Amino acid sequence: MSGHKSYQKKRFVIAGLLALALVVVTASEAPARRSPFQPLTIFARALAYIEVNYVEPVDQKSLVYGAIRGLTEALDPHSVFLEPEEYSILESDAEGRFAGVGVEVSMRDGWLTILTVFEGGPADKAGLEPGDRFLEIEGMDARDIRLYDAVRLIRGRAGTEVTVTIRRESTDTAIERKLRRAFIDVDPIDLRYLGNRVVYVQIRAFQEDTAELLSEALDQAVSVLHRKGGVEGLLLDLRDNGGGLLREAVLVSDEFLSSGIILTTRGRGGELIQEFSARRGGTRPNWPMVILINEQTASAAEIVAGALSDHERAVLVGTRTFGKGSVQNIFELPDGSALKLTIARYYTPSGRSIQAEGISPDILVEQPKEEGMPAPIREEELEGHLAAKPTPQNRRKQTAISSKSEKLQVSTILADDPQAQRGYQALQELIRR
Repeated sequence: MSGHKSYQKKRFVIAGLLALALVVVTASEAPARRSPFQPLTIFARALAYIEVNYVEPVDQKSLVYGAIRGLTEALDPHSVFLEPEEYSILESDAEGRFAGVGVEVSMRDGWLTILTVFEGGPADKAGLEPGDRFLEIEGMDARDIRLYDAVRLIRGRAGTEVTVTIRRESTDTAIERKLRRAFIDVDPIDLRYLGNRVVYVQIRAFQEDTAELLSEALDQAVSVLHRKGGVEGLLLDLRDNGGGLLREAVLVSDEFLSSGIILTTRGRGGELIQEFSARRGGTRPNWPMVILINEQTASAAEIVAGALSDHERAVLVGTRTFGKGSVQNIFELPDGSALKLTIARYYTPSGRSIQAEGISPDILVEQPKEEGMPAPIREEELEGHLAAKPTPQNRRKQTAISSKSEKLQVSTILADDPQAQRGYQALQELIRR
C-alpha cells in the first residue's frame, strides 16, 4: 500500500512540476504583464488529479480531445473541434460526394432535424421530409446528440443499412425506416426554363465547383434562348441554402457584378482582414433579376443576396434570412484533427453586418407552413451566438416594386410555391420596364 502511495505521490509531483514549468516559460515570454496562459495552471493541475486519482486508467488522447472540444464549446455555435474522422466528413461535404442517406441535417432546439431531402436519395425514396426530427439512429437516442456524432452514425459504406426512428409533427406515432446507404452526388445547380425567356436557377449549396457549374448552366441558357431573343430575366433561388465556401459565394456574385465591393471581412476589434471586389471580365448582361430567400438562407447564400441587393442588381423576395454573418477558418492539427474556428464577421458592400440580423427582403412573402411544422430557428436564437454589430445606415435604394400580387400566368414548375410565384411576378414587372 505504501508503494502505491509513493507511486501516486511521484506522479503528482511530476505533473505539478510540469505545470510549474509551463507557468515559468509563459511568464518569461511576457515579463511585463500577466501571462494570458496563466489559467493553464488550473488545467494542468486538474489533468494531474485525473491522471493520478481517477478510478480507471485514462486515455490521454480522449482527455486532450475532450479538453479542446470544451474550449470551442465556450466560444460560438460555429467554432468546433473536429476529430480526424469528422474532419474527413467536412472535406467530403465540400467536395459534394459522400455515402449516406441523402439528407442535410442541423440541430434545432436540441433535436437533429432534417433541413433538406435530396431528390432520388435513400431518404427521399423512404418518404422522409424536411422538418422530420430524429428520435433514434441505430437504437441510439438522438436527443441532444452532437451533430458530427449523428452524421458519423448516418453515414457509412454504400450498400449498408441504417435504421432511424423519426418524429413527424403531423403524426401521433414515431416512424421507423431502414435506409440503404448510397453515394450521394449533390448537384449544386438546378436550371429550368419558365417560359417567356425567363430562366430559373436554384443554387443548393456552395461547394468547390458551384461557381463553375453556375457559369456553365448560364452559358447553356444563353445558347438555348439565343434564337428566341436571348435571356429576358433570371429568377435565382437561394432558399434553404445553408451556405458553404466563402470563395464560391464571391465568385457567384462576381458573375453578375462588373465592379465594386462584394464582401469585406473584419476580425477582432473591427480590423479589416480581406476585401473582395468584382471584376469586369466575364460579367453577365444586366438581366432583370429576382432572388428568392427564406429563413434557411444562410452564410455564403446571404453573401450573394446581400451583395447583389446592395448593388441594386437584384430584388429580394421571401422572408428574412438566417443571419449567419461569421467566417470560419480550418486549422489542421498534426494528428489529422482540426479546429473550425470563427475568425471574422463579414459585411455587405454597404457595410451591413449580417450576423444575427440576416437580410430582409424587398417583398415579404411568407411560405405556407404545413400543420405541426416547428417554427424556424435563426442565428440569434442559437445559444452562444456572436452578437449583432451596429452598422451604418443602409445606403441601398429600395427598388420600386409593387408589394401587391398580380394575377399572372406562371409556369407549372412554380405550382404550390407562393414565394416563387411572387418572385416570378416581380421579375415580370422588372422586365416590362
